[in-house]
Amino acid sequence: MQIVSMKNMLHAAKKRQYAVGQFNVNSLEFAQAFLLAAKEESSPVILGITEAAVRHIGSFALVASIVRELIKAYEVTVPVALHLDHSSSFEACVKAIQAGFSSVMIDGSDLPLEKNIVLTQKVAAVAHALGVSVEAELGRITGEEDGIVVDESLGTFAAAKDCERFVLETQIDCLAPAIGSVHGLYKGEPRLQFDLLADIVRFTQAPCALHGGTGIPTHDIQKAIGLGITKINVNTENQMVYTAALRCALVGAANAHEVQKYTRQAVDAVRASVKQKMREFGSSQQA
Repeated sequence: MQIVSMKNMLHAAKKRQYAVGQFNVNSLEFAQAFLLAAKEESSPVILGITEAAVRHIGSFALVASIVRELIKAYEVTVPVALHLDHSSSFEACVKAIQAGFSSVMIDGSDLPLEKNIVLTQKVAAVAHALGVSVEAELGRITGEEDGIVVDESLGTFAAAKDCERFVLETQIDCLAPAIGSVHGLYKGEPRLQFDLLADIVRFTQAPCALHGGTGIPTHDIQKAIGLGITKINVNTENQMVYTAALRCALVGAANAHEVQKYTRQAVDAVRASVKQKMREFGSSQQA
């Protein structure tokens, strides 16, 4: 299976009422864990990566090449989308598309609605001409993503009628509306605005993404999926699982310098965690 557009997998999820997980690639080991989990669970999967992580690994082309080679090496036959996460730049989206990414997110959520529409239209025109799917955000999701911090005082919920106009005028494939989730860790219990989500889905009829999936209780996840969420982003939790496994493996280790041995344990921990997420999201056995 080659890297595929996110569009078809999200429409299938919408029809069957499950969600596809986007799991963020922070290094080679994360990509390994996600692809192995997807293969074992027979689940579609979205590998997301931010521009900061791309710079850490090397380049858009290198990321795409690594993912393609891992798919081949692991004999992965489930649908895999490679998605640029939270880019605020038309230029970065184009570079990702040219490198072989199958999906991009243009995040103009800090812009006025009109300017967000224009920027998103510009990205969508290029992406759709090449069969690449597009995600965009409306409202401002608080927390930290890719080193960018949005304070709680600056967060804004998406307005359902604005979402309707936004989707209609941009023709995006996936909408990420701000409905109360946050990037990173929650302070207290998450408070998702389910009535707002229901209105947004009703007005737009579009696949919707829930960002900030770390720490949201299973019952809220499943309620959100029932209302129309078809994509759920998880990043912080996977990083926590990975680093916790490394710390545990290294405590009292006689040969702590044997990097491959201990990173393999961390990969296995993330793989197990992601498999559980796929079951929770309902995407297992849906490939």
